[in-house]
Amino acid sequence: MRISSSLMFQTGLNTINAQQSDLMHLYQQIGSGQRMVTPADDPLAAAQAINLSQSQAQNVRYGDNRAVANRNLGTEEDALNTLTLLLQDVRTRLVQAGNGTMSDADRQTLANVLQNARDTALGIANTTDGNGQYVFSGSLGSTPAFAANGNYNGDGLQRLIQADATRQIAGSDVGSDIFARAQPGTLAYTSAAGGANTGTAVLGGPYISDRALNADARYSYAVSFTGPNTYDVTITDETNGTATPNAGLTLPAGATEMDLGNGTKVQISGAPAAGDTFTVDPLKHQNANMFATFDNLIAALNAPSQGDAQATAQLHNVLNTGMQQFASSYDNVLTVRSSIGARMNELQALDDSGNQRNLGFRAALSGLEDLDYYEATTQLSLRKIALEGAGLAFQTIQGLSLFNLGRG
Repeated sequence: MRISSSLMFQTGLNTINAQQSDLMHLYQQIGSGQRMVTPADDPLAAAQAINLSQSQAQNVRYGDNRAVANRNLGTEEDALNTLTLLLQDVRTRLVQAGNGTMSDADRQTLANVLQNARDTALGIANTTDGNGQYVFSGSLGSTPAFAANGNYNGDGLQRLIQADATRQIAGSDVGSDIFARAQPGTLAYTSAAGGANTGTAVLGGPYISDRALNADARYSYAVSFTGPNTYDVTITDETNGTATPNAGLTLPAGATEMDLGNGTKVQISGAPAAGDTFTVDPLKHQNANMFATFDNLIAALNAPSQGDAQATAQLHNVLNTGMQQFASSYDNVLTVRSSIGARMNELQALDDSGNQRNLGFRAALSGLEDLDYYEATTQLSLRKIALEGAGLAFQTIQGLSLFNLGRG
């Protein structure tokens, strides 16, 4: 086999270039701290690193979503905390309004206090978040949740935030579920007097006296007095709308309670007149609009009643109805706040889990991508020696010629 001088030169240069290329690759690895300068260095590890990076980016996105949900829920919690304190004060004011020593002027002053409380409650209902979105308007973030008349303008859709791969969490609550709903599952009743009543009867708190007959507060009652001590009751089953009349009932003289039937009673005082009407309804089947309750109370407090037994009885009936409704609204707000706290706790748990996963992703990526500096520096020394050896070999070979070989 004949080896030409050009082949020896080319072979020497190729060897030197290969050693320089390997050395340059080590320089790039050490300079970047990455084991894989290009995917060709380890195709399988490069593919795994891409998948891990995507999972890590998605995990970070979920963390950002949870931060948004926490901010929104924090805004809602602050608003409902203010509303809770407001309702506490209103309920105290209503007890004060029932004081028989107050004059019409005093009650009008109290009506102004309730008007201010209503305006404050409306402002709370139309709370906005940091992006100017109305918190309690459902999915209609750009629409105020409640109009000035107290009607709900939003929809019934909660804003769900993807907090994890398999978990969506509501970042807010629907305003109608807070400001226009009784506490879910409540068995409480509310009483109301007819506007045309002429007697002085005042209904107090209705209650279920026999849970075996009315375990789920399913019945509503329409009471009509046919005389001072006799009354008729129409019982309606709210689950199917069936009405059952019950006529000719007697209210014993001096009685403080009235039996409505089906295990339900109501407190009563004063003297009813023939033609007086009352309703006793389960709160869970009512539209318990907080602002409508405010309006009814304000109107009743502004109406003169001093020295008029009939007007005073009407006022006390409205006050009792308002206190019953606000008690339920207060409990409902506390229920929603409890739900907010549970969601914030879940977000914290998901955050902890997400942080743990992120540490796992980092460790896995580090194992695939990070350079072993001890091994790399050792390889660098070897490559330098190999490059020097290739250079010396090339110098030796290029000094050879056919005549020198012949003399040998």
